Amino acid sequence: MSTVPKTPNHTNHLALEKSPYLLQHAHNPVDWYPWGEVAFGRARAEDKPLFLSIGYSTCHWCHVMERESFENEAVGDYLREHFISIKVDREERPDVDKIYMAFVQSTTGGGGWPLNVFLTPDLKPFYGGTYFPPESRQGRPGLLDMLRRITELWTTRRKDLNGSADDITHRMLSMAEHEAGNAYPAAERELQGAGQSFLHEYDHDHGGFGGAPKFPRPSQPLFLLRYARRFHEKTATEAILHTCDTMAAGGIHDQLGGGFSRYSVDEKWLVPHFEKMLYDNAQLAQLYLDAHTVGGAERHAEVARDIVRYVLADLTNPEGGFHSAEDADSEGHEGKFYCWTLEEMTQLLTAGEATVAVRYFGVTKHGNFTDHSDPQPLKGQNVLSQAHPKLTPAEKISLDSARVKLLAARALRVRPHRDDKVLSSWNGMMLGAIARASVVLGDPASLQAAERNVAFLKARLWDPATHTLHHRWRDGERDSVQLLEDYANVLAGVVDLYEATVDPKHLEFAVELAESMIRRFHDAKDGGFWQSASDTPNLLMRVKDDYDGAEPSANSVAALVLLKLAAICERPDWREAAEKTIRLFAQKLHQMPQAVPHLLLALDFLQQEPKRIVLVGDPHGPGTAALLRAVHGVFEPNRVVLGNHGPVEPFARTLPVEGDATQAFLCTGHACQPPTRDPRVLREFLQHQP
Repeated sequence: MSTVPKTPNHTNHLALEKSPYLLQHAHNPVDWYPWGEVAFGRARAEDKPLFLSIGYSTCHWCHVMERESFENEAVGDYLREHFISIKVDREERPDVDKIYMAFVQSTTGGGGWPLNVFLTPDLKPFYGGTYFPPESRQGRPGLLDMLRRITELWTTRRKDLNGSADDITHRMLSMAEHEAGNAYPAAERELQGAGQSFLHEYDHDHGGFGGAPKFPRPSQPLFLLRYARRFHEKTATEAILHTCDTMAAGGIHDQLGGGFSRYSVDEKWLVPHFEKMLYDNAQLAQLYLDAHTVGGAERHAEVARDIVRYVLADLTNPEGGFHSAEDADSEGHEGKFYCWTLEEMTQLLTAGEATVAVRYFGVTKHGNFTDHSDPQPLKGQNVLSQAHPKLTPAEKISLDSARVKLLAARALRVRPHRDDKVLSSWNGMMLGAIARASVVLGDPASLQAAERNVAFLKARLWDPATHTLHHRWRDGERDSVQLLEDYANVLAGVVDLYEATVDPKHLEFAVELAESMIRRFHDAKDGGFWQSASDTPNLLMRVKDDYDGAEPSANSVAALVLLKLAAICERPDWREAAEKTIRLFAQKLHQMPQAVPHLLLALDFLQQEPKRIVLVGDPHGPGTAALLRAVHGVFEPNRVVLGNHGPVEPFARTLPVEGDATQAFLCTGHACQPPTRDPRVLREFLQHQP
């Protein structure tokens, strides 16, 4: 099968959409529709099955399948005649994606994107998979052959297909149910068992967990740092600090421009899948901030700064919103923007710079990355890593000079596509990261960026009249989708910003978000939170997301942030909602902790009454910033930081204000240690608390 280049002669129903991914397909010969009643109604009226294809704009294999199949006239003609074709951006509609991803994973044993599923007109799945090549090969069905087979079955065995779809849907509904009265208590033993289980999977040579492909999955190391503190497990701390070092040294970390790619295709963190996602970098910034406060190493602080610099330089819009991602491909080649040949490097640098840079970055004539692009793969490509990091002072000067030249030369290349939509959920993650970076690292630029971001979210994605948080903003418009992950992650980010500033306006916004989240998504009867609002149209089912994968589940995020906010505001109803959420998923905590590492953070927080550091005085007054930096510079995950203004717990408002300078109280229950205005005293006191 030959592919046909994309041509503006074709324009389908995606042309008026805002999603960069949908717009990439707007001129395919496939007659794509967006997800919605127009497509479903046409399928019912014409008695055709639905072909649902899900991906995202920075997905390498989505690009491959588009070039091979969706730009092909024969495929477009066949789909137009026999199917109603729907394109979904999984980042815009994660609720749709998770339903059909669960179907494909349960029926094929695997998943990923592109995700391609065949549905009845009433949205019930009956067959699906991920990437399909244009032609059948090596036992893998080609797309056009598969389309013909589905058409034959739809025509001759409709009753069987409908029966299969009904049965699968029934089983999916059963799998989505959680038993509220399960017999598994969630307690400290689950924390200890999970930590031991995670450490059993630890890669002692290269850091991280498991083999190739290797994902950072920050929730797991974030939990292990807490596990190490609770159970005095020095080996767990060493494992995570080693993992942070090996990831930072690898090619998964952009050694010139900063930030991290999504995962490594090998176990050494050397060769990345080059796309960069906002949510990965937000979570990794949090991890490196924790690593810095645990071990005190400046190298971990510098990686956190490096992530923040990358996001602010390359993933931030003029109003302060954060873009979603950058592609792996440029000019039709994966990694072309990031890789170097030995010849390129030696021609660009002086002899002394080249000698140091080639050795340091591990550059060879043969290369360490194989380009699989068609029809003319690039040769001798090198992913830069810290292959030989030990340098003399003179060599470090040469390397710094080389970096400047390499980065300037790279800036002249064709940059990968940037997905510039702004998602509330991912912005909430990054908001929390830069808010913490501002106070842990003493970085005013990060604080300014955090304040601009929350202002953007409130102006563009939050409706104060209805207390509604929208999911996506792009090109001047926001959508109407309501998702738990937006409320939970923005709430978590705003709480981080409040704890970094004790500015009561941020706490007031957090309270509004929490109340709206509970009203829209909380299951008061059985516990937990629904992924989507009850009035969301055209969903096969409502589910309670319970898997902490590349992104933590919204239930896990909601449980942890509600526990924190309950302590700050003294809201036992919020604590109860968090506890019921943890109990709902207690069986998974007990039997499969690898599936819920972020929920383990919430369980860890629940095990003891959190310490409360109360800053009494003007949030913008003298001494506040220094005290906040002292507090946040100590690794103490089971504490909250609050002021004495705004909707804080009543006891904090009774603490005496003496003089103009802010003073800090460390409180548990209704008892506090003597106050101090000295950041060193506060820091030392926190470091020696049990």
